[in-house]
Amino acid sequence: MDYFSSMPRPLPIALVQAPPRPVGDAGFADEVEAVLRRFPDTRLAAFPELHLCGVDGEGDERTGQLRAAAEPLAGKRTRALAELAGDLGIWLAPGTVCEAGDHGELFNTALVFSPRGQLAGWYRKVFPWRPHEPYDPGDRFVVADLADAGRVGFSICYDAWFPEVTRHLAWMGAELVLNPVQTTTPDRAQELVLARANAIVNQVFVASVNTAGPFGMGDSLLVGPEGDVLAALPGNDHGVLAHTIDLDEVARVRRDGTAGTNRVWAQFTPADAPLDLPLYQGRINPDRWRPREGDDR
Repeated sequence: MDYFSSMPRPLPIALVQAPPRPVGDAGFADEVEAVLRRFPDTRLAAFPELHLCGVDGEGDERTGQLRAAAEPLAGKRTRALAELAGDLGIWLAPGTVCEAGDHGELFNTALVFSPRGQLAGWYRKVFPWRPHEPYDPGDRFVVADLADAGRVGFSICYDAWFPEVTRHLAWMGAELVLNPVQTTTPDRAQELVLARANAIVNQVFVASVNTAGPFGMGDSLLVGPEGDVLAALPGNDHGVLAHTIDLDEVARVRRDGTAGTNRVWAQFTPADAPLDLPLYQGRINPDRWRPREGDDR
């Protein structure tokens, strides 16, 4: 697929602002089905961070509960979620789960499943909220192709505070960045600014879906590639943000410029010298600046 085509590519999505489900709760399938009854055109349903791993402990007790909830990536939970996505015929992003690594690690991992009942992508949170979270960090950025739709990148909650994450996802060809969140603290106001800023400077859609009250702060929102808020769920009530986006808007904004003015991905020319980046012990090479297309990542 040409990810910079000019053909409309509508994607009806449903962002579910809901409280976390207790570990082992068997009601998630009913929850997804209820969303689809309300919004039957949904092709991608997305849930908050740790939606299936709700625990009630604090400190070491909470860490122990999260470890007890962890399963290998190829475990029975993944198989059940894949089957659910296949039965419903949708792209399903069930939030994040606690993943047990092969060497005793505890990862906070986002998953997405295809309408064919397959695990289409997974991402381990690179920037756990230290020192408050017990997770081991992931070691790579991840995008997943949604067949006949587009390319989705993943960031998890605190990842949004690090501009490198969304920049790399956009460079890897992401047109929509899914940002499942479990924010219970007053800095949700700043996260809303970051969602818009990350969308603007990378010219991508950003979907930030937060946990509902009484546990979370809510305020989920969907941002377009020019930074405009397309839809929002203000407050922390349980609800669903349903909206159809056209992923071709990403190509249009990058071609015509944000507000018809700024073409950030066309900044460099072949005649420009590489720009050293001392912070990263690397550099920007102008011939590698533009976002990747198709399998060229």
